Amino acid sequence: MPESWVNSAERIGADLYLELSGPGGRRAALIRALRDAVRGGRLAPGTRLPPYRSLAADLGMARNTVADAYAELVAEGWLTARQGSGTRVAAPLNQWGNSAPRGAAARVPKKSLAPARGPRHDLRQGTPDASSFPRSAWLASYRRALQQAPVEAFGPGDPAGRRELREALAEYLTRTRGLRAEPGRIVICSGFAHALRLLFPRVLRGPLAVESYGLGFHRELLAAASVRTVPLALDEDGAQVGELDRERAVLLTPAHQFPTGGPLHPARRAAVVDWARARGGLVLEDDYDGEFRYDRRPVGALQGLDPERVVHIGSVSKSLSPALRLGWMVLPQRYVDAVLAAKGEREAWASTLDQLTLADFLASGSYDRHVRRMRQRYRTRRDRLVAVLAERAPHIEVTGIAAGLHAVLRLPPGTERSAVKAATWQGLALDGLAEFRHPQATMSAPDGLVVGYATPSEHAYGAALEALCEALPPG
Repeated sequence: MPESWVNSAERIGADLYLELSGPGGRRAALIRALRDAVRGGRLAPGTRLPPYRSLAADLGMARNTVADAYAELVAEGWLTARQGSGTRVAAPLNQWGNSAPRGAAARVPKKSLAPARGPRHDLRQGTPDASSFPRSAWLASYRRALQQAPVEAFGPGDPAGRRELREALAEYLTRTRGLRAEPGRIVICSGFAHALRLLFPRVLRGPLAVESYGLGFHRELLAAASVRTVPLALDEDGAQVGELDRERAVLLTPAHQFPTGGPLHPARRAAVVDWARARGGLVLEDDYDGEFRYDRRPVGALQGLDPERVVHIGSVSKSLSPALRLGWMVLPQRYVDAVLAAKGEREAWASTLDQLTLADFLASGSYDRHVRRMRQRYRTRRDRLVAVLAERAPHIEVTGIAAGLHAVLRLPPGTERSAVKAATWQGLALDGLAEFRHPQATMSAPDGLVVGYATPSEHAYGAALEALCEALPPG
């Protein structure tokens, strides 16, 4: 950062003179006034603007109006926003990285001949709110874990995982997810993909039945291990497990089908366990977001029905952060030794210190408090998405919203591809439902968008929803 910019960055714009005039509403007038102030040099690079709440009070505007104006100008490159630094006037370089005049970005019309370079808003599924990671509580657990760690914890790691973490997980999973878990059944891994790599092909072999919608990355990983996957059709009650035939195992997301939403119906939960008992089969349970339930009672883990026929797989990638690379398998007793042999003599994936920290985080109650806090935050985000769509696009059905970090927007037939393209033009990163469809699935394919609502910052969420509504097909 240039020294002159650093010096000017200390100047705080406590009061602003803004000429709010011209066509459009108050938001458009504010955006235009701020652009003019930057272009004319009245707001120098590095100047910190008032918090949007303060400016809203000064101008007699709604807070959301000012927040959305700030977000729009950040997206256009006029302003920058960083945690702890506030909103500032950007450096005198535009979004293309050259020294073109600041007004160049403003002269590009909204419906430009080319889409913006890179997405302005991320509405992809699967990522939690990174800004809400509980840094202070995690640091406190890390310090306690480091101070209390025995000397042997700094030697080669146990491939089963630290006993402290396995004991804490056994208590937590039994209490909150209804598992029948003992520490000796738990093997620590780095996440769901790592669990699949440990299980296939050294412990299990195909064919493997899977839901007709799921992550393509997981199917590719299984294909690389020479495991053939067989799709099961889905309906409003979840996977049609009655289609199971000669497969040796089945992979399900029974608490919240990914990505279509909804739990596996209780009758089908019982049926798939009966199938496993009768055929000597195995159910792999991907409990990827089991903590986040909003409008219904928590759905217990399938493993609780038969611990010897179900492998329960979970992680902290949705509840805390994918950066931690910590997950677990709760295994039938007969598979524990085989999984440990596949993992090797020493822990090569999950940091011992991270394991000890998570053990303390669980035992201290910090994990429960964080989950409760995030459950409320994500529910508020979801409610806002539903409300905006009800107002702006009432013809679009929103499904899969009782749990998780994403929703599915059902689209009119034949409009998914054009809606995804329109979202790209609006600067949105999101996925069409077809992206998750098994290539061999034979069930009819509805059109839809999979919209994540956890990632955008509070500052930019309104602008992201506005862009989403612009991308949707008309009613």
